[in-house]
Amino acid sequence: MQLGQHDIPAVILAGGQGRRIGGDKACVLLGGKPLWRHVLDRVEPQVARVAVNASVPFGGRPFVADDVPGMGPLGGILAAMIWAKGQGADRVLTVAVDTPFLPSDLAERMCAATGRIVVAKTTDGLHGTTAVWDVGLADDLRWALDAGTRKVTDWANGVGIAPVVFQDASAFFNVNTPEDLAAAEARL
Repeated sequence: MQLGQHDIPAVILAGGQGRRIGGDKACVLLGGKPLWRHVLDRVEPQVARVAVNASVPFGGRPFVADDVPGMGPLGGILAAMIWAKGQGADRVLTVAVDTPFLPSDLAERMCAATGRIVVAKTTDGLHGTTAVWDVGLADDLRWALDAGTRKVTDWANGVGIAPVVFQDASAFFNVNTPEDLAAAEARL
């Protein structure tokens, strides 16, 4: 491990269909590089190891398939918990594939907070998929999915969220549309 890394694994949530951007969001090029690679480059130096949650393997990275397909980000979070537990970890960091400008101190600050669910927060609100999850919550999350819960913050609020406030809301900018992609290009 490099100096500054935490002994926490991370999973990039890349299972979305990318309807608003017109294709697989993970593979959309930003500055000539796939979006997933931007996120990987931001997160990998901060954690012990990184896997990608997607519908198909790509990029030569460890692949984490949804344990319960079709459940959106919560299904990806459940898959991340199960994978991390299999890695011997107590917690896992998840980040969305459409957030290419994540802070370089994300893992450090998130891991310093206590709570079963630690979520990034800015003036824009909670960033529900940018979170550290106690892998012991996997059964609870599976039951919530079976009961019809689909929104990350609905389930997380029910368990209890410990927010970590970040001042730079632009670090959590999401690339969801062609206009967002143009804005991200300009930022590069």
